[in-house]
Amino acid sequence: MTEIAKIIGERMRAYRTKAGINQEALAERAGLHSTYIGQLERGEKNATLESIEKIARALNISFEILFNHIVSGDVESAAAEQCYSLIATQPEKKQRAILDLIRKAIDYKNV
Repeated sequence: MTEIAKIIGERMRAYRTKAGINQEALAERAGLHSTYIGQLERGEKNATLESIEKIARALNISFEILFNHIVSGDVESAAAEQCYSLIATQPEKKQRAILDLIRKAIDYKNV
């Protein structure tokens, strides 16, 4: 499957986990099958825009947030995309703490 499908799936899983619900609960809220949710989260299937909209509504997030900072085909950005996906679901205070750690790690490496 495409890298975009994997990124979107990872983000869906992260926001679902943040919401504290399992795949079955998300599927019920979105009016989709739980097997389909699992396939999307693993990047095994391409979702329709309609399905993504249903999932975003069920997670109480904007449709656009699932697509932020995606650059298709850029191998160098794959790690950055994974970092973004993980950090974006965290509370603001935790995001700032993670950013501070990253800056310190970069400064340490440059010494």
